[in-house]
Amino acid sequence: MFRPCIDLHEGKVKQIVGGTLGDGPSALRTHFVSDRSSVYYAELYRRDGLAGGHVIMLGPGNEEAGRAALKAYPGGLQIGGGINLENAPGYLGNGASHVIVTSWVFQGGKVNWDRLAALVKVIGRERLVLDLSCRRRDGKYFVVTNRWQNFTDLELRRESLETLAASCAEFLVHAVDVEGLCRGIDRELVEDLGRWSPIPTTYAGGANSLADLEEVTRLGQGRIHLTIGSALDIFGGTGVRYADVVAFNKKHAG
Repeated sequence: MFRPCIDLHEGKVKQIVGGTLGDGPSALRTHFVSDRSSVYYAELYRRDGLAGGHVIMLGPGNEEAGRAALKAYPGGLQIGGGINLENAPGYLGNGASHVIVTSWVFQGGKVNWDRLAALVKVIGRERLVLDLSCRRRDGKYFVVTNRWQNFTDLELRRESLETLAASCAEFLVHAVDVEGLCRGIDRELVEDLGRWSPIPTTYAGGANSLADLEEVTRLGQGRIHLTIGSALDIFGGTGVRYADVVAFNKKHAG
């Protein structure tokens, strides 16, 4: 199934090449900056019955736009970016269905199990999504944090996903090496996620056609959702029509 997104940078809805986020303003590559607000997109997704989408706040200055989107589509959107034990309940109170967490549960490149347990105790595993966005190194996929710039020691494999699934409701996985490039999905990663993940998982990165949505559905054995960003016409893309992904979801939901 298709899952929508609202990526926020400096308070605006944007589509960015993910791997350039931490390289400084001069290196940042942006595909699209919308003249419409986060509320516009949230209301669009609400109108078309697209649930389970994510709002990602890429750096500071996005909190107001993030909360506005949640209020426009209460219960229909997840939110991530700077989420921690202190602010997670507030975002849930503002209408988020789930909070998405990465960097806060990692310290020194390792999972901080005490922090994860504390977060689960406060909000419940059913409201938590773990962002396991990854980059490839030595032929394996490792989770990256801090705007996808720092490698952790957590390798994506069946055992690690099964262990983490006990503490969350879903996974979100951006394939950072292909994120925002519109050159096609990482098929190997999608297939691995379909075989390994015991809970719902959303994959994002590289999708450039409706065929990619069909491929993710097939490779992921119907258990992996796909987010399409830069290729979507509502984000200035030419590869995928928004109307077509809405129709795809309605067809498969039926």
